[in-house]
Amino acid sequence: MDRSAEDLLRELAPQVLGALVRRYGVFDACEDAVQEALLAAALQWPAEGTPDNPRGWLVTVASRKLVDQVRSEQARRRREDRMALGTPQAELLSHAADAEPGTDRDDSLELLLLCCHPALSDPSRIALTLRAVGGLTTAQIAAAFLVPEATMAQRISRAKQTVKASGTPLRMPESAGQAGQAERLDAVLHVLYLIFNEGYTTTGGADLTVPALSAEAIRLTRLLHRLLPDDGEVAGLLALMLLTDARRPARTGPGGDLVPLAEQDRGQWDRRLVTEGIDLISRTLPRGQAGPYQLQAAIAAVHAEAEHVDATDWPQILVLYGLLERIAPNPMVTLNRVVAVAMVRGPAAGLDLLATLESDRRLARHHRLHATRAHLLELLGEHAAAADAYRDAARHTTSAPERRHLTSRAARLVPERN
Repeated sequence: MDRSAEDLLRELAPQVLGALVRRYGVFDACEDAVQEALLAAALQWPAEGTPDNPRGWLVTVASRKLVDQVRSEQARRRREDRMALGTPQAELLSHAADAEPGTDRDDSLELLLLCCHPALSDPSRIALTLRAVGGLTTAQIAAAFLVPEATMAQRISRAKQTVKASGTPLRMPESAGQAGQAERLDAVLHVLYLIFNEGYTTTGGADLTVPALSAEAIRLTRLLHRLLPDDGEVAGLLALMLLTDARRPARTGPGGDLVPLAEQDRGQWDRRLVTEGIDLISRTLPRGQAGPYQLQAAIAAVHAEAEHVDATDWPQILVLYGLLERIAPNPMVTLNRVVAVAMVRGPAAGLDLLATLESDRRLARHHRLHATRAHLLELLGEHAAAADAYRDAARHTTSAPERRHLTSRAARLVPERN
């Protein structure tokens, strides 16, 4: 099957699943039926050609698969009767199930909201989103997160059962009003952000990145932006991903070792992504009050606009981090502001601010706190203390490339101690 057909199936998969879940309400069974329909399309379309209404074709085939599945389970006779009564026979035979005016709707947003159900943990939300909306196989998801396939299968199965037990229908949450909708959308954005970050810098393993995960996060965020074109935070998150992912070609050296931002060859950055990201955030920021993702995208844009590291507008970045810390306070934002303070007011001022974070339990054992301290001590010329801090950071990271980078920084500063 050619790439364009594969891309079409991936684009249609969440729409088809959303249509079935809206119609029948049995998430796990619908997901299985959609997978069978996608397999049938992958086998038939190359030989017979893509149908005029591929989405309707998939909905029709998936509906048939689902009804066949229910009919084969005698213990579920009541469900079969309910579904049979609610599904006209002509609908099961038609080649364009959702072709009638007014029924060809895209349920992808509601499906994303369902996968990010409040009863699920972040790991379960991520797994279910990648499986149901992203179309990744359980094996692919397990490989990306470095866990056994059986473990990931159990996680996805439990997530499906939790959603099923909740009885949540496939629609925008109305009971909680606009606040409830905003809260659920925030959860979706958070999950997409986590998926991207895990792909951009993995939390463990031999490789620094898992490009497929970041690409999937960008694809899903593009989908969300298409569904909600006027939402500033959705646009902000997409811009942030594009501007961050643009650096990927320069983030590793020939041997796969990490290259920090200050040392990257900016000529290797993907200028197409940079241009798209800057254009998107430039159009979004003036529209209204900026949220956390928009501010992070604005910071990434300032970095992207500098031709070399010495041209970076650090005062502007410091102002943006101050705004971000005000509307979304958390220790990681403060840690990033530490670097901006150091670049504007000097490394000693950065160390003073860093000291306020050392009692925060959420960061006490995080390698980035030790790495930031090491960097500032290095700027002050305190090489022995900086080397010790780099080693502390290396001991706390679970990423092999980051560990090698931090250890090598320590060795370069105090070679006789290594």
